[in-house]
Amino acid sequence: MFDQTVYRQRRAALVAQLASGLVLFVGHSASPINFAANPYPFRQDSSFLYYSGLNNADCAILIDMDNGRETLYGPEATLDDVIWTGPLPSLKELASGAGIAHSDGLPRLAVTVQEAQAAGRPIHYLPAYRPDQLLTLGRLLAASPDRVNEGASQRLIQVVVRQRSVKTSDEIVEIESALGLCRKLFQALVRHRLQENNAVALAGILEGITAAAGSRFAFSPIITSRGEILHNQPDNHPFKSSDLLLMDIGVESREHYASDITRTIPLSGRFSARQKDIYEIVLAAQKAAIVRAAAGARFLDVHRLAAITICGGLCDLGLMKGTAADAVHAGAHALFFPHGLGHMVGLDVHDMEALGEDNVGYDAETIRSEQFGLAALRLGRRLEANFVVTVEPGIYFIPALMDQWRQEGRWSDFIAFDKLAAYRKFGGIRIEDVVQITPHGGRVLGPVIPKAVATVEAACEV
Repeated sequence: MFDQTVYRQRRAALVAQLASGLVLFVGHSASPINFAANPYPFRQDSSFLYYSGLNNADCAILIDMDNGRETLYGPEATLDDVIWTGPLPSLKELASGAGIAHSDGLPRLAVTVQEAQAAGRPIHYLPAYRPDQLLTLGRLLAASPDRVNEGASQRLIQVVVRQRSVKTSDEIVEIESALGLCRKLFQALVRHRLQENNAVALAGILEGITAAAGSRFAFSPIITSRGEILHNQPDNHPFKSSDLLLMDIGVESREHYASDITRTIPLSGRFSARQKDIYEIVLAAQKAAIVRAAAGARFLDVHRLAAITICGGLCDLGLMKGTAADAVHAGAHALFFPHGLGHMVGLDVHDMEALGEDNVGYDAETIRSEQFGLAALRLGRRLEANFVVTVEPGIYFIPALMDQWRQEGRWSDFIAFDKLAAYRKFGGIRIEDVVQITPHGGRVLGPVIPKAVATVEAACEV
């Protein structure tokens, strides 16, 4: 945990932006794998973590904005708990660590909420995304779990998004710490890529390194020689020496802040001429986007710059034709770049996505597009200083998509379909870094992880 003053200040800032009533944060319960005493590793709800730092199951926080009373609700450790897990802090001690003055058992929470409802006082809560949260909120609010999210507070969502979007120096340190471990994972991947000839084995090595560091994956790792499948999970199909290996991976820091990097390397240690051509286009798009990602710029426009850079490079190779800007306006670039340029990063790898992507990434000025590819852009709004985002352009050759567009005659003015046959088995390339937004452009966070062609090939020699 950070010092308790951090959490007290966060809660005070939250309350200052709301009117009256109660704010209710419901934490997670343990989630059984196959029976109650065998749960998945516990991970607390990120907003609960943000306002308390407490990674304990079956807890809730209630803030009465009219009298300033803050209370942590949860179970007290029993003798049975102590026997099986060892000495545990009391509920009062947990509350004190988070700077919360009061604590009480969960039954009292239900009574307090019911009394507030009877008095007609507003209860602000965030939408739930797990069944245990839905059930708990339903019981507390006497509402059907199927409809409980209909009563979630839009104002609370707006305030939480505003607070969590702008990262403090302490949060930046945590994200960079997680990126430091990512660098070690990249080095391990390069070192073991020829000894372990499939993605499952490589994923196992990286998971061991992560666990030994006291960390965990922030999301299921993507390690694949089929980079054209955007979220391809590790499998045991053997690699070929001519393959490109794509690693998209992120881990959590001590305080649960996420990292997210992608690198694409040649298994042989040397890019072929064709691989190098495509790789250099992706890298140029990323570099241009990072420079443009300054406070005040719309991330939608940064995305478009990356797409135009990609189209220009593909035109130079003869795979596209016409004007790059016109191709992007039409949406023809999405054949090769069908996803968004990036997303927020923080306590969640897609930060605050549980609060609604449009609530986080869009606003009245910037509305999400319905165009294929551009519709997948999670973040489009204007950037602000100390936002932390990913910048992750890519080029992919997806046979099913190429075949469909050719059959439909889609964007034949921009796409040289006859030239694509030679790339059907190419795969895909993506390069991703985590970037802090500054008034002068993006600052790549964390230690240097090789991404220039020369440095990637040099790393493969080690």
